[in-house]
Amino acid sequence: MANFKGHALPGSFFLVFGLWWSVKYPLKYFHSKGKGNCRTSKCYQRLELIEGIMKVFFTVVGMLAEQFVPDGPHMHLIDQDHTWVKLMNWQHTTMYFFYGLSGVVDILTYFPLRVPKGMDRLSLALAVFIEGLLFYYHVHNRPPLDQHIHSLLLIAVFGGSFSIMIEVFLKNNIVLELFRTSLTILQGTWFWQIGFVLFPLGGAPEWDQKDHENIMFITMCFCWHYAVALLIVGVNYFLVHCCLRRNKGQVGEMNIGIKKINSHNAESQTALLAASDEE
Repeated sequence: MANFKGHALPGSFFLVFGLWWSVKYPLKYFHSKGKGNCRTSKCYQRLELIEGIMKVFFTVVGMLAEQFVPDGPHMHLIDQDHTWVKLMNWQHTTMYFFYGLSGVVDILTYFPLRVPKGMDRLSLALAVFIEGLLFYYHVHNRPPLDQHIHSLLLIAVFGGSFSIMIEVFLKNNIVLELFRTSLTILQGTWFWQIGFVLFPLGGAPEWDQKDHENIMFITMCFCWHYAVALLIVGVNYFLVHCCLRRNKGQVGEMNIGIKKINSHNAESQTALLAASDEE
């Protein structure tokens, strides 16, 4: 959709997954450093399944929104006069489709179908790469600011694709996972930024698409977005660490208390037996 909603929708999807990953991967990392057990492993496998289902759900919603909005193509690619119908919507639909395939692979990985290890990461890397390929040819012959703001998005997209491709061979690497998470959050916030710049809301003045200073500001704004993304990842990492450490301390205190109670009960039983023997 060539409007604000068309950019806010994928931006929201990327933000949801980025924020979720910023909590999930630190949790998984700290549990793996501790005494992980089979129950914890199964719990994370179920989370991966739920994540795959949500990915499929979001992509289906996105595809339906792109196709069946009032001015959408309604599944028509070529018109009666042999002209293309709403190719921009079709590009967005294609992007959602490959993310949906990634979700399907996530679901299949959960079941005992002997899916090769790393296929979930590979399918996600391909989906992100397809997104970048589509957006690279998305803004040709458009105003300079429009081209520039979309080209900045490609930095996050291709950077994420490259990082995920490395994860195929280095799975469960916390550094790569957090790097991917930061780029996903960046994609989410930048989609919203594109919407605000190209389709101002509330009667706000339109941006001059040919002003070089606007291009300079947007580049600086992109760096600010990534700084915020890194801050979010760092804060969530710290909060997860503090919460787990606090819970671990509470569990330790409970175990000490239980041991003291058991010891006191054992001493009482010994004293009663001794008194019984004396009688």
